[in-house]
Amino acid sequence: MYIVYIVKCKDGTYYTGYTTNIEKRVAMHNAQKGAKYTKGRLPVELVYEEHFESKGQALKREYAIKQLTKLQKEKLIRVQKTSKG
Repeated sequence: MYIVYIVKCKDGTYYTGYTTNIEKRVAMHNAQKGAKYTKGRLPVELVYEEHFESKGQALKREYAIKQLTKLQKEKLIRVQKTSKG
């Protein structure tokens, strides 16, 4: 299972990535062992995730999300939160 995720950084920006273990990956970001982008923007909070069967599907989706504007990402996050609960 491959997971595309968005974390919200302390400064209000978003970082998008993919992983096979979301809990471990978020913990790595918060331990300053994740992406360079998040190191100076800690802590991060997981705000969005999508699951995929293949790495190829996940990478395509990650790229597509990275092309979105901040407002579009926020809408995506809101829609997921609404559908979950």
